[in-house]
Amino acid sequence: MKFLKGFLIGLQFFTAVPVRWELPMDSEHLGKTVQAFPLIGLFQGIIYASLFFLIQEYTPLSHLAAAFILWLATILITGGIHLDGWIDASDAYFSYGNLEKRLEIMKDPRTGAFGVLSVIVLLSCRFLFIYEITETAPYLLIAAVPFFSKTVMGVLLVNVPSAKKEGLAALFQRAVSPKSLTIYPVFIILLLILLIMFNKNLLLVTILLLVAAGCYLVCRRNSVKWFGGITGDVLGASVEGTELILWMTVWLLHYFAMA
Repeated sequence: MKFLKGFLIGLQFFTAVPVRWELPMDSEHLGKTVQAFPLIGLFQGIIYASLFFLIQEYTPLSHLAAAFILWLATILITGGIHLDGWIDASDAYFSYGNLEKRLEIMKDPRTGAFGVLSVIVLLSCRFLFIYEITETAPYLLIAAVPFFSKTVMGVLLVNVPSAKKEGLAALFQRAVSPKSLTIYPVFIILLLILLIMFNKNLLLVTILLLVAAGCYLVCRRNSVKWFGGITGDVLGASVEGTELILWMTVWLLHYFAMA
């Protein structure tokens, strides 16, 4: 029951899915939310894949229109919360200031030119990748992208020190310990077992897993180097950056492995 409440808390925080219940925000339930991060990502991915399937199979819309709706869903389902982190972190990084200056910029509610340009590039690349991969990519790969990006977010939250004593990242970080991540390999193993059972795309998903692990290592090093640790904005930027690399990986697999 506590795990389910943690999952619902995660939907409230990180998606635009309406959850009307008033849920407890104590450390125990927030810790369960972090444990549920991969499932929250999988939930998003199932929505994306199901939406695209329904449009393709049951509407007269063109492939371009279907890809656009899927691209739009990746923005609307999250409520733009991670994009906000990408914008703020981009403004801070491209200021080329010291750590204190970068943290100050991320707190500023105003958006700078670098943030606008970076999100345009991010979303443009994502649309290109989605448009081209949805011609042949299995629905499972579409669902796997947010699963792995949310897994990376959880591992970063537990293993990278916070740059601030307040904020969303610090709130969740106080509720977790390294033991919180012991369930993550279980989720991944169960996913791989299901693939083996149905003989579906095991190699391709394993490639995504390895790419996600590489994204974690890069994000861990750069979050400390550039920002002194993690913040809510840095975690959001990490999710968006990881998803972009995963979409790009599926795009490359579309040409070299699925053609």
